[in-house]
Amino acid sequence: MEGKAEPQGGTTAQARTWYVYLVRAQNGALYCGVSDDPVRRFAVHRRGKGARFFHSSPAQALVYVEACRDKSAALSREWTIKRLSKAAKERLVAEWLGVISQ
Repeated sequence: MEGKAEPQGGTTAQARTWYVYLVRAQNGALYCGVSDDPVRRFAVHRRGKGARFFHSSPAQALVYVEACRDKSAALSREWTIKRLSKAAKERLVAEWLGVISQ
């Protein structure tokens, strides 16, 4: 059958789960990003690739991950999180770390 090939894994870009994540830099700053594979993306950040943010202070830990229904929702949530105060971001991190440690 001719036509567009289905992406590997049988999902479309819109059907894929996207995530917004926070990474703590060595200097304590929090970086917010979006990815369909936050663990892989964190590994890229650890190697000093990807975001310029980590050129001055290396990525240390993936400290927050939130699943979103699609890329658009993840980008919207990223926009919201980036506008939070540092204290509010730290609360997100603390709540998330508390949930995953239970």
